[in-house]
Amino acid sequence: MDAKKIEQIARQITESIPPGVRDMADNMEQRVKQTLQAQLGRLDVVTHEEMAVQQELILRLRKRVEALEERLDALEQGGPSSQDV
Repeated sequence: MDAKKIEQIARQITESIPPGVRDMADNMEQRVKQTLQAQLGRLDVVTHEEMAVQQELILRLRKRVEALEERLDALEQGGPSSQDV
């Protein structure tokens, strides 16, 4: 998750706290941000870039598998059958 989004969420949470309580904890926003970062860091997520790389890899592998399947079909149709061997 992007740092600006975390900061925005932390600010919204801090602003929802009553002013009297907020005054008692002058660094509340920083604490909330640290807590959010720690909790979000525990999530098992990937970046958009990592996902794009994996999708490209899968696409290339799929094309290779399809090509190998076509070659196998051609060999099975044109070559000797397993009974002839």
